[in-house]
Amino acid sequence: MEPEIHRQTPESQANRTPEALARRYGEVIARIDLLLDGETDWIAAMATVVCELHGAFDRYHWTGFYRRDADDTLVIGPYQGGHGCLRIAWGRGVCGTAAASGETQRVDDVREFPGHIACSSTTLSEIVVPVKTRDGRVVAVLDVDSDFPAAFGDVDRAALEQLCNELGARFGGV
Repeated sequence: MEPEIHRQTPESQANRTPEALARRYGEVIARIDLLLDGETDWIAAMATVVCELHGAFDRYHWTGFYRRDADDTLVIGPYQGGHGCLRIAWGRGVCGTAAASGETQRVDDVREFPGHIACSSTTLSEIVVPVKTRDGRVVAVLDVDSDFPAAFGDVDRAALEQLCNELGARFGGV
């Protein structure tokens, strides 16, 4: 039986209270869980996650994954928004820093981040969350860019980290 899926209208400023935002993320993550039930393909999972996140939040202007290749380079995976950088060196820019450190990078003003890679000239803020296997190996990063300054806060960070932890545990060995 197919899960019943209802798309909600994009978030409004009134719905950006921490409580409302946490509820919205809960709804989106629950929908992702339903859609990925029984799925075994990592690429399909990433594409589904990106589609759901990008459509749910109007301040998400670029949403995508960069996958770790055998040479420790980040290679673009499924994404929504304008063209992204195709490859990012390990440890370089916000994505490479998140991958190398294994820690989420939340940047309120990308112009202030040393070594920021401007894949889009309109991006003003960014959050990048590593996707790690159960043993802590980074296999990908989830990158979300916004054309608004300081678009991401603690609620975004917690929800995206939860989602990436679940993805890493489930698909990290693929």
